Amino acid sequence: MLDRSGDWLKQALRDLEQAEESRERGKHEWACFEAHQAAEKAVEALHLYLGQEA
Repeated sequence: MLDRSGDWLKQALRDLEQAEESRERGKHEWACFEAHQAAEKAVEALHLYLGQEA
């Protein structure tokens, strides 16, 4: 199986950057949503890295 964990982690980091930008602009509901998305993608990356299916 192809290891896509790096792709998922890169996207998680991009989502986290976007969450930080939204927070700075005072768009707290979007910051929360984007931070949640980042967390989900980071967990997916970890599962894939460990050879697990999420």
